[in-house]
Formats: sequence, C-alpha cells, structure tokens
Amino acid sequence: MTVVPITSPDLDAAEIAWFAALCSDDYRYLGVSDGALRSSWAHCSEIVKTSEELGFRNILCPSSYQVGQDTLSFVAGCAPITSRINLLAAVRCGEMQPIMLARTIATLDHMLEGRLTVNIISSDFPGETADSAFRYQRSREVVQILRQAWTRDAIDFEGEVYRFKGVPTAPARPYQQNGGPLLYFGGYSPDALELCAEQCDVYLMWPETKEELAGRMKAVHERAARHGRTLDYGLRVHVIVRDTEAEAKDYARELVSKLNDEQGRAIRERALDARSLGVSHQAKARETADAEGYVEPHLWTGVGRARSGCGAALVGSADQVLSEIEAYMKMGIRAFIFSGYPHLDEAQHFGTKVLPELNTCSLPHAYGRVPDRVPATPLGRGERH
Repeated sequence: MTVVPITSPDLDAAEIAWFAALCSDDYRYLGVSDGALRSSWAHCSEIVKTSEELGFRNILCPSSYQVGQDTLSFVAGCAPITSRINLLAAVRCGEMQPIMLARTIATLDHMLEGRLTVNIISSDFPGETADSAFRYQRSREVVQILRQAWTRDAIDFEGEVYRFKGVPTAPARPYQQNGGPLLYFGGYSPDALELCAEQCDVYLMWPETKEELAGRMKAVHERAARHGRTLDYGLRVHVIVRDTEAEAKDYARELVSKLNDEQGRAIRERALDARSLGVSHQAKARETADAEGYVEPHLWTGVGRARSGCGAALVGSADQVLSEIEAYMKMGIRAFIFSGYPHLDEAQHFGTKVLPELNTCSLPHAYGRVPDRVPATPLGRGERH
C-alpha cells in the first residue's frame, strides 16, 4: 500500500468530523421521507450541538440549490449555540461576488472566533452548463481573491473571470490572521487536482478501495510538490457501527429495505453534480461490489443507491471500524467526515463506540507553509475538548 507523505507526519491524531444534513438528506429508511428528519433549523442545529457534545472536532455544512437550507446563514446561526466545534461551510465559487464572499467569510470567522473552515466547491449553477476547465478557473480566481482579501491591504487582481484594482480589504480580514480559514477541496479531474494542489489545504476524497484512494493521494501529492506545497488528506464516508458486525450488516440491509431503484435514481439525479467524474467513480464502486454491495470487507456501497455524492459506508463492529480508520491514517489520511442515517442516532453510535478510542485534533493551518507547519495539539484517547 502506498503511503503518502503528509504535512504533519508526527501527528498521531485525526480530525474527526460529522455531517449536518442541510440538504434534505436524513432518513430512517433511505428514500422514504420522514417529517421528523426534514432539513429544518431545529433538526440540523440539533445535529451540530450533539456532535459538539460528543467530541467531534468539525462538522460539514453542505450546500445544494434544489433542497435544504442556505449554508452560510446556517453557519452564522450556529455561532452562538456552539463553543468548541469547527464548522466546515461549503461554498460554491462564483455564486457570490468574490469580494463580498471574502467579507461574509471573514464575518463568520469572527462570529465563530476562528472556528470556521471552508469547503471549496466548483459546480454549475441552476440553468448553467459550463465547461469543466472554466468552472475550475473560476474557483481558482475566487480562492486567489480570497487570499488577497485576507492577507493584503488591497485587492489587485487581473484574471480571466474577475478583475479588481485597488479594492481595500479592511472589511474582509478574518479572525484567523494566518491566512484565513483552512480550505478543503474535493475533485477528480486534472483541472480539479491542479487547483487543489496549488491553492487549497486539505484534499477530500469519497470512499473507494484503499488502492484507489492511495493512487489519488499520490497524484495530488506530486502536483502539490511541483508548487512547493504539501497537503493534508481527508475522507468523506458514511458509517454504520454496532456492537457486532452482524448487527451492523443487518442495519445496512434494513436501511435500504424500502428503497426501489427508480426512487434512488430520482434522488441521485436531482443534484447538480450528478454527472460529475467523482460521482461516476462512486457508481463504478457499486458496479464492482459483491452481491451484498461490499467493495471491500467493511466498505458497503448501498448508500450510493440514493445519493449522488459520497456513496459508501464503513460497516462493522466498533473494533472493525476503528481498525479501518487506523488503516486510513497509516496511508496519510488525517481528516474524516463521517455521517449516518439517521444522523442524530448514528452520531451517538459512533460518538460513544469509536470516537473515545481515537486521538482527535483540529488540523493545523497550512497556507504559505511547507512541511514544517506548527502541529496541532491532539486530544488523548477518551478526552473531550
């Protein structure tokens, strides 16, 4: 197995995050709507508060145009009801004018007193079908403008999409003065890998076989090295953990027991990224899985029958899931974004059965640095922050 050099090789800890189901993505049975689990402020903010109480270090707040809540408004609302957990806000580049976006992110970062992280997304907008190269160039320019807004006195930028001259940055200075919030990024095309390697801090992957993940990490690492940079790596994956493997696999079967293929296809295709390269790789994993949907002994692809994005789950006993996480960490993965159905229940399962056995941390900031970043302070096993 390929082991990819990481920015903090001495860090025996990982950032363990959960998922706030903002985009109408919470079920007791996949594909069956449940009013009690709808994407409401009350329900999703409860997921955030519970995640903080359990000791998760970060929580992904996703973005969708067609369903759910506005991400940045939701993150703002979470500021006064949380005190320790980071919030990973998904931002679709180009949706908001870049300087206004810089100011908005800076304001959120101050509200959270530095607990903001950002997930950079490149996607079409409703009614738009843009060339992939253009979308990633737009995102590159947005990130470059954000960096100027967060680190310089004025924005001077001449790009293919955006042009600004002498725009003062005082309103856009974030709470985090070491370059602004960490930037997480996921993408599979050559343009996506280049953008991440050049501009972002954490490369996020969706679940595939360990061999395939290692290959992606190697490709990104080589590109980042050409820019004199070293990234951290993250895995976004669902999880079903129970006291025994049999119980976990029984629940996986039950979770999809009321889902038919037509219903699942409709859920997958409502997303704007339904035909992206990353989604096609998730579909490939389902196609190569065994009769029960397992592409590896504990990696179950059944979730992807009703999701356009992250489409697989770690399934097993607490010890088995812990062993899988430790294997990923040995590969160089240092950030994990977990989720499960229903999200409150599965947060409790994972947060009480697995999380206490992990050393957790918040990732150190990378911008402008190469391998000698300041290490994060990890928590010991069983500790809470």
